[in-house]
This record gives sequence, structure tokens and C-alpha cells, in this order.
Amino acid sequence: MAKKLYVSNSTESSRMFKNDFLESLTKVHWSVPIIFWIPVKIYFIWRALVPGELSVGTVVMYYFFGLAFWTLAEYILHRWVFHYEPSSKFGKRVHFIFHGVHHDFPKDRLRLVMPLSASIPMAAIIYFIFSLFFSPYTLAAFFSGFLLGYLIYDECHYAMHHANFKSGLFKKIKDHHMLHHYSEPDRGFGVSSAIWDMIFDSGFTKKKGAAVNKNVEKGVKPENTIKEEQLN
Repeated sequence: MAKKLYVSNSTESSRMFKNDFLESLTKVHWSVPIIFWIPVKIYFIWRALVPGELSVGTVVMYYFFGLAFWTLAEYILHRWVFHYEPSSKFGKRVHFIFHGVHHDFPKDRLRLVMPLSASIPMAAIIYFIFSLFFSPYTLAAFFSGFLLGYLIYDECHYAMHHANFKSGLFKKIKDHHMLHHYSEPDRGFGVSSAIWDMIFDSGFTKKKGAAVNKNVEKGVKPENTIKEEQLN
């Protein structure tokens, strides 16, 4: 992906499977994660407060712990899972389905948030791993915050590709993610936050990053990159 930055910037979806059912599992409207996961979040908070009888203070503490922990999980998943490039033909196909397609078609409006066909199994696996370290009710509070982090990530990711931020924090976050797509795909793995890129020294090279940002602000198409419309 570092050599092939993108194939198309069209907002339409490219076809991945001949089978219509399998194809439908790869597409999702940006509102679906909110509609599905917010009731799940509410259930976990209720589980911690009512059956678990945890104090409000304890629930709030674990909730924000889960929210903060998501930022690290997001970085790990993006850098070492989604950007892991296998050598086998089957592995390459799986990699393309999970993340390669997004780098080839970065503005595909139906593949910018994670479909439930992927997020539900992934959430179940992560929940099981967390259950090895938390008691059931503290896990409920922690996982509710973790899910909020995921929702912020998913919806921010959609906004990074389709919203036009003129200034402020969201413009900085968008600029960071656009550099990942159109300049250095092997760096800048934080999406909703760049903090772990700083900690793990995976931020953009200063010289190149500054040049790209300068060109973007001027509306100039940098060499070997593409000017994203919303960054004008």
C-alpha cells in the first residue's frame, strides 16, 4: 500500500464479491454503528449499575478507562492488524477485504465505517480477552467506554473523508489522516488521535509532512500524492 496510494477517489462503492449476499456484508451506512452499538452500550452501563451494584463513581472510572484504552487499541489494530501484509494469495485477499480496499478507494461512502459483519465478531473476541482481566461487572463499565471510543473512531473516520473542516481540532485530525492516505501510508496510524503515533514514533517525517501540508493549503497537488478536495 505504501507504493500504491489509491486507485479511485470516487464516493461510489466498488464491487468486491460476485455473490450479492457477501457483497452486502461489506457495505454499511455511517449511521448503522450508532444505531446498533448505542443500545449495547446502555445495556452494559445498566449491567454494571443494577445487577453489578457498582457505585456511580466506580462505573464512571472504568468507563473512562475503557474510553482511553480504545485509543491504544485503535492504534494497535490499525498498525499491526489492518496494515499487516501477508505473503500468501489467500492472506492478501483477506487483507484487501479488511483494509486494502479502503486505501485503494478511500472515499467509498459505504466502506468508511466497519460493517456489523466484522465489528460484532471482533467485539466478541475483544470482550473475551478483556474478560480474562476484569470481573464481569467492572468489565461491563469498561467495555461500555471502550465501545464509545470505537464509535467516535468510526464516525470520525467517515467525517475525515467526507466533511469539510476549515479549522480547529477536527481539521488537524483530518490532515493527519489524509497524510496517511495520500503521502505516507506506512506512518500515521492514529485516526481519532495522533497521540500513539507520537509515543511510538510513527508520525510523519517532518520535512515531507510539512511540504504536503503546505501544498494542500495552497491547493497544489503534491508529487506522488493527490489533493483531497475537502482540505482546501
